[in-house]
Amino acid sequence: MFFQQIFEEKLAQYAYLIGCEAAGEAIVVDPMRDINRYTEIAERNNLKIVAATETHIHADYLSGLREFAENGVRVLVSDEGDADWKYEWVIGSTYDHQLLKDDDEFTIGDIKFTAKHTPGHTPEHLSILVADGAVTDEPMGILSGDFIFVGDVGRPDLLETAAGQKGAMQESAKIMYQSIQKFNTLPEYWQIWPGHGAGSACGKALGAIPESTVGYEQRFNASIRAAITEQDFVDFILDGQPEPPLYFARMKRDNKTGPKVLGGFPQPANMTIEQMIGKVRISGGVILDTRDRYTFMDGHIEGSLLLPLNKAFSTAAGSYIREEEQLFLIAEEEKVEEAVLDLIRIGLDNIAGFATPDQLKEFARKGGELFTTETIDFKKTEEYLNAGEAYLLDVRKQSEFEEGHIPGAQNIAHPCLLERIDEIPRDKPVMVSCHSGARSAVASALLEREDFVVRYVDDLIEEWLEKR
Repeated sequence: MFFQQIFEEKLAQYAYLIGCEAAGEAIVVDPMRDINRYTEIAERNNLKIVAATETHIHADYLSGLREFAENGVRVLVSDEGDADWKYEWVIGSTYDHQLLKDDDEFTIGDIKFTAKHTPGHTPEHLSILVADGAVTDEPMGILSGDFIFVGDVGRPDLLETAAGQKGAMQESAKIMYQSIQKFNTLPEYWQIWPGHGAGSACGKALGAIPESTVGYEQRFNASIRAAITEQDFVDFILDGQPEPPLYFARMKRDNKTGPKVLGGFPQPANMTIEQMIGKVRISGGVILDTRDRYTFMDGHIEGSLLLPLNKAFSTAAGSYIREEEQLFLIAEEEKVEEAVLDLIRIGLDNIAGFATPDQLKEFARKGGELFTTETIDFKKTEEYLNAGEAYLLDVRKQSEFEEGHIPGAQNIAHPCLLERIDEIPRDKPVMVSCHSGARSAVASALLEREDFVVRYVDDLIEEWLEKR
């Protein structure tokens, strides 16, 4: 049996390619939209992808199932859950497909898969048992999706906090508790292959180890150990969940109704800074500046967003960019493809052009206007606060804010900022802070684009709180 876990760092996401080498056939589990990465792995290993499946309707990225379906690959999706959480683009379609219920089985060559309904994170969620039929019909492990992670379980609040289904989180947590009771009856030796690792917003305490076992998680997973009673578990799992990024609701919608067929990748053309500014002024759009925050604050195009190409890029882009907006990149030419891939994975396809940092420097050298952002430390922040000359916006998670903050600060977690922009006063400058200055930098650029007067706080909050 061929088995490969495929990791996407920025979204901390695991997909799986599982193949029967005797039959030369393979299946992809939880693929992202850029499906060529999976077909290339299959081809290198003399396998043909004949099926694709996923554990649930994802919130953090666009699924690759429809891309596979468009290429004639059979897709297998959950038919569990209520009427609101069905794969609308599959049901009744002409795609080669199979709707899966609890205990349904399917095979790829000698490999046997069994679907298990494990709701809680989402109503339709399936986990998939894997058995190497060339050896035994007994499962060796479980593709747990967003049900069981290493060290955590899938958060049950997203139907309410991300998808807007009011009053859903308490009931979802209770359903997750029941799923965990069933999980606790499974053989300890089974392997666990999760859908995400550390850094994902689909849980609050995911481990960085890429796989585990049922027995290990039964003993040491904090969320599972909290499931002594239903209420114990509900209280534990709903406490301290981070605010979901704004784009999660859009991903849920698109993965349910059907992601737009991508076909080929966008190919943004190189353009001058003057051309870029002209297009934004005439037809709208947004400039995404991928330089580091210090260089950005020293000089940037008015209204551009700061989105360094780091692990936080996808979350910030999805939370700060409206889906209809035309996009322009400031990026090193060799990094443009990386940025494009990150953007299409969260459904931001309208990428119209790019210019390099060197072009931006040349634009400034020739007299082109760049804008700077005032940068201050917490000492100056407190002076402005005490004088009543500015507001302080803390863009850390609520749980971080509650552990300690500057008195008088307003808290809005940075992934929620665009949605809650009207809550921020405009009659004075806004000082923007976080833990170290990274999140407040991207938030400062967003607020400038929304016509706030901004003072960026570049300082370590823990050091300042200790001095007080």
